[in-house]
Amino acid sequence: MSEGSVRLATWNVNSLKARLPLLERWMVGTQPDVLCLQETKLADDAFPTGFFSDLGYEVAHHGNGPWNGVAIVSRVGLEEADRGFADDVAGEAETRLVRARCGGITVVCVYVPNGRSVDSEHYQAKLAWLDALHGYVAGTRPAGSDVVVCGDFNVAPSDLDVFDPAFFEGATHVTPAEREAVARLLDLGLEDALRMQYPETGGLFSWWDYRAGNFHKGRGMRIDLILASRSLAERIEWVLIDRNARRGQGSKTEPQPSDHAPVVMGVRK
Repeated sequence: MSEGSVRLATWNVNSLKARLPLLERWMVGTQPDVLCLQETKLADDAFPTGFFSDLGYEVAHHGNGPWNGVAIVSRVGLEEADRGFADDVAGEAETRLVRARCGGITVVCVYVPNGRSVDSEHYQAKLAWLDALHGYVAGTRPAGSDVVVCGDFNVAPSDLDVFDPAFFEGATHVTPAEREAVARLLDLGLEDALRMQYPETGGLFSWWDYRAGNFHKGRGMRIDLILASRSLAERIEWVLIDRNARRGQGSKTEPQPSDHAPVVMGVRK
């Protein structure tokens, strides 16, 4: 990393306690300046703040265990931490949003509800949560400022972001309503960082089902997104999905990797 750049990453770790050794190895090797985590599955009082402090990071965590949970860890400063939506909306109690200002960038880390099935109340709650996120971002983003909204959106923005559109037909994550919700966020002046770098490239997935060897077969989805304000997007140097962090099966001495891979972005200061 050059001295004039910031490295920002997002990763659904699918249980921070279970993956902590893998996370430490990855952080030491990758050296992110700001890291957003989802599915920590920890209450605030159980979060390993000391672990991150020893690595030189400040922390803002929002979790009540044993599900969900989001965190921002930063070694470039962490100020103005805010947790959850200001209003009482569906899903707020599930600890799915945290915001902080890190090195001059307003960072919003999100874990969007899964939605389960299109015919369920969980799907309607997901759409309501995405609508609340739109209002939150619109209401908290200063005009012209550097903003990143990132995390596990549980939405594949286009057919390019799934291994086979026909396979997912009728399922959540790919419905017009979910994709429109992400498009509305982009209409606020945000850019999909990875698609700016690779507008037409398929096979760039961030999640693979554990079952049936889907990772090795390339049967995945891109549902972990970094949405950057245009002031920040024009300074993006590179974006990548670190598939190496998803490799491995786990063993008696090695945790199984998360079913998500981290997404990492480098931007000029």
